[in-house]
Amino acid sequence: MPGLKTSPSIKRRQESATLDRRIFARLPIKLSARILNPLNGSESDAETVDISANGVGLQMPRGVSSGTPLELWLRIPDMHEPLYSRGEVVWTQPVAGYPLQRAGIALERAHLMGLARILWIQRNQNSN
Repeated sequence: MPGLKTSPSIKRRQESATLDRRIFARLPIKLSARILNPLNGSESDAETVDISANGVGLQMPRGVSSGTPLELWLRIPDMHEPLYSRGEVVWTQPVAGYPLQRAGIALERAHLMGLARILWIQRNQNSN
């Protein structure tokens, strides 16, 4: 209708909804990881920045671009095997002054049990 304006709070929610379509909340946690690029066979170490049931934020060596499939192993310090998953790089951003980049990885499927392992570790670390 003419004359009606959208409130600023609704505009902010609409803008943030278009920028972030995550289903699961991300938890800031640092875990060591190993990544494999199956396209060229290169392997490297990485570190998580944050993690959710269906995505991982990594800090990793530069050279991987959006759309690259990855296999990854997260080393969860709970005396079990690393959590294995496959995903795709959805964005990258160089880390200034370092030969590293931040990358967002969308996992092929949600890993709720893996997330439960991480939450258990995080809870125990915070209680000490």
